[in-house]
Amino acid sequence: MRLKQEIETEGIVLSVIEGLREVKGFNIKVFDLTGIDKAVCDCFVIAEGNSTTQVSALADSVEEKVFKNTGEKPWHVEGKTNSEWVLLDYVDVVVHIFLPATRRFYDLDGLWSDARIIEISNGE
Repeated sequence: MRLKQEIETEGIVLSVIEGLREVKGFNIKVFDLTGIDKAVCDCFVIAEGNSTTQVSALADSVEEKVFKNTGEKPWHVEGKTNSEWVLLDYVDVVVHIFLPATRRFYDLDGLWSDARIIEISNGE
């Protein structure tokens, strides 16, 4: 059962990255939280967009790619109204898409720095 969940989680993460790259998301990091006791999920994917329009487009692209590749829809979505920080919750994978200043302010990178962190190139 655990292996199936790991494969599904990996498929979602790869689809998220594909969706972020397609709309030129940047500063993409994957935080593997599986080694952290009582973590809220298995994985965070954090990325940035340069404007609220791009943040919204990144969120839409992620939703489309994840659904197309895995059939999964987010369990919960927050932040699309102002698009400074959009959260897409796929239960085991939570995606955070920020404006750069908002990302610095909330500093999830620092809060979860004890996770195994994988930096993703922009694919260019």
